[in-house]
Amino acid sequence: MTWQTRVVVIGGGYAGVMAANRLTLRDDVAVTLVNPRPEFVHRLRLHQLVGGSGDAVVAHRDVLAERVRPVVDTVTRIDAVGRGVTLTTGGTLGYDYLIYAVGSGSAEPVVPGAAEFAHPLATLEEARRLRTVLGATSVTAPVTVVGGGPTGMETAAELAERDRRVTLVCGGVLGPYLHPRGRRSVAKRLAALGVTVVDGPGAKVTEVTRDAVRLADGSELPSGVTVWTVGFGVPDLAARSGLSTDAVGRLLTDETLTSVDTPRIVAAGDSAAPSGLPLRMSCLNAMPLGARAADTVLSRLAGEPPVNLHQSMYAQCIGLGRNAGIYQFANRSDAAVWLHIGSGLGARIKERVCAGIPGHLAEEARRPGSYRLHRIRGGAAKRRQLLLAHRADAPATADRAV
Repeated sequence: MTWQTRVVVIGGGYAGVMAANRLTLRDDVAVTLVNPRPEFVHRLRLHQLVGGSGDAVVAHRDVLAERVRPVVDTVTRIDAVGRGVTLTTGGTLGYDYLIYAVGSGSAEPVVPGAAEFAHPLATLEEARRLRTVLGATSVTAPVTVVGGGPTGMETAAELAERDRRVTLVCGGVLGPYLHPRGRRSVAKRLAALGVTVVDGPGAKVTEVTRDAVRLADGSELPSGVTVWTVGFGVPDLAARSGLSTDAVGRLLTDETLTSVDTPRIVAAGDSAAPSGLPLRMSCLNAMPLGARAADTVLSRLAGEPPVNLHQSMYAQCIGLGRNAGIYQFANRSDAAVWLHIGSGLGARIKERVCAGIPGHLAEEARRPGSYRLHRIRGGAAKRRQLLLAHRADAPATADRAV
């Protein structure tokens, strides 16, 4: 009987599916993917699911390699010493290597009333609940979307196109990642759709009630449905398992995405904090990180040193309804630059990106090792520069805290 290396991947999102598929490059690797649901959730389309213009679910058979064994369950604890994971159903899985790709979800709201009366939108279940709530609410009822990031902007535009009366409360700046030119383009599109944008220092939400949203400037917005898109949080599985994490709860790793606690655990996606300097939570970063995590394991199995993380391309694309969008270019520090593509062409690029993601995963399932975005030349020098700046700033930050 041929010995197989057991690799367990926790999480079936963009990073986890990419990593699991890539690991099938070797015939002597047995890959198990643990995910709480039996399908892949295309998170970039959750706002479309809410609005009724599209779906966000893709069957695992369409994106997952046949040799990957899916287990529909949730991991409750990782035993790094015994190399095993405990499942919600009470079972356990042993591993030789573990890829930690648990992703992210809605951040726990700290604003009074938000947990009781606002509807988050970061998971499939949350999106389905919100769609049901909207379906039971009069189309004339005001909808308040809290959060000026990509999810907030896309949701506001989606609902406005369906004749909802929408107010977008930014809590500060509209599209904080965007360059001012890109921000003006988005604001113009939202205004054309009839979305009221509330931004500036007084636009922070201080309380959510059943039928209103109160702001820091003392104003009150009537709200039949309040959608909460403020920030992301990561599961606390790593911390609960005694592994080293950053302040947010992401698994601390070195630049090869290997846990600082054990070489048998590798992280990918939103739940990874390489060198304490994580990449922006996004699909754009999740899939390359998943491929990089798999390559780290494959390198170790081949007796070769793993390659350090580097990213050579950054951007952000946002859909603003069916006929407009924006593709915001960025530099290698992941800071937005003046160049962006908007209007109809921006919408077509956004749709092409969304439609292409399951295709990338499916292609990696058919031809493991074919995905190469994480191997594009460039980005290594900039990453080293960012790390040096981060390390130099760390003592100063600690001194200020003291």
